Amino acid sequence: MRVLVRRVASAEVEVEHVRVGSITSGLLVLAGFDREDEEEDLQWALRKLLQLRIFECESGKMNRSIGKDQGILLVSQFTLFGSVRKGSRPSFNQAADPDRGRQLYERFVRMIEESFDGTLQTGVFGGDMRIRAVDDGPVTIWIDSKNRHY
Repeated sequence: MRVLVRRVASAEVEVEHVRVGSITSGLLVLAGFDREDEEEDLQWALRKLLQLRIFECESGKMNRSIGKDQGILLVSQFTLFGSVRKGSRPSFNQAADPDRGRQLYERFVRMIEESFDGTLQTGVFGGDMRIRAVDDGPVTIWIDSKNRHY
């Protein structure tokens, strides 16, 4: 599982010119699923996501994780598995197939709902989405359940 986390002042996602999700302060989370992902990958990524200390404390240091007064906007994005090792056209062979990707995405949504006290908004799995975000910082963090050593 790959997750790209952006700390945002606000973010919204639209499908066919209709806003389907929006948050103010919080995290814009782009999530892609590997064809070999299992429950343990989702659990590991969830722990990392909710424990990321990327919000400023009173002394101005990034020392706080996301709070219940903030939001997460979760958007599926299989293109996080795009590989350009063999040319310029990305290959998505490592990404989960659409049915398996949908199962993993929906499971991840439920896991966040069960673990996070703040607002959770989502995009539409497989939808042609338009995302607008105002980055805060900017702060962008890469999480990869198959590459945990960095």
